[in-house]
Amino acid sequence: MPAKNSRPTIEDVARAAGVSIATVSRVLNNPEVVAPKTVARVRRAIEELHYQPHQAARTLARNKTNTIGLLLPEISGYFFFPMILGVEKAAHASGYSLLIHSALADDSEHGQMPLSLGEHNTDGLIIFAHSLSEQELRRLDALNFPMVLLHQSPPEGLQIPNVTFENKDGARELVEHLITAHGARRIVFLAGPEHHEDSYWREMGYRAALRAHGIPFDPARVARGDFNPETAHRAVNQLLADGVAFDAIFAADDESASGAMMALREAGLRIPQDVAVVGFDDTLLAAHLTPPLTTVHAPIEAAGQQAVIQLLHRIAGQPADPVTLLPTEVVIRQSCGCG
Repeated sequence: MPAKNSRPTIEDVARAAGVSIATVSRVLNNPEVVAPKTVARVRRAIEELHYQPHQAARTLARNKTNTIGLLLPEISGYFFFPMILGVEKAAHASGYSLLIHSALADDSEHGQMPLSLGEHNTDGLIIFAHSLSEQELRRLDALNFPMVLLHQSPPEGLQIPNVTFENKDGARELVEHLITAHGARRIVFLAGPEHHEDSYWREMGYRAALRAHGIPFDPARVARGDFNPETAHRAVNQLLADGVAFDAIFAADDESASGAMMALREAGLRIPQDVAVVGFDDTLLAAHLTPPLTTVHAPIEAAGQQAVIQLLHRIAGQPADPVTLLPTEVVIRQSCGCG
């Protein structure tokens, strides 16, 4: 172990991990050439010792990377591209380069900071929901490293800015439109991934609309779409097979709405004559579905831009807004029965 109050060295890391200094260096610079178990052991030693390579420490001290990092759970579907575009525009407009890492492509232990991205080569991080473990968030916060969260509240006790949408009000307005304009009473909700905050608040809006119109909440009409068209397709098929009666579907995002629409068509049901379908996000996909999808417009690109703005405040040592809540707006198209 390093002497008290001294900065841990690469020798300390090698000794703690039971490997050579050369192996530690390879893990830091070319982890793909090292056995995964060895990489994990070295990373644990780095974390336990709070080791930081000297060059990275000098870079951070001078605040000269002029680079911000974006950590995502994956890069797929229609949602992430406008968000990445917003981050990229705002970063470049401020003179910063952008590094992007997908946690899905990371072979290291789930939830750890990837070696290719972090405090050693960026001035700050934008972290999308469920891309990094609470343990890693707390470690970075202990280093006073600038961070902003997208669509996720910070763990208890941490003051990390959060940028997200006004999910509940938009969802409530959309479901109320189904009830008041189209007489829907048996409305299915296709939820997003478990523990995802956007999905939670969209469900709260759904429930609030039902309560406001005296419609009992029926858990049998809640299924998991997971923000995924294939999962939503299977969920709607299961609802039909189980004989669950419904006259409308509110999908927690546009992609699960598209999967729901496919399942309904395969079952011989017409949209919207037999079942109305609505979504959330208003991605590029929504207007090009058949029929075009009624949905809630979420300012996805603006969320990316705001995340950069708040992160740059933190990098500069200035206060950032604890929560940035961006407004949403219902967009009426034909899938609900209008037009």
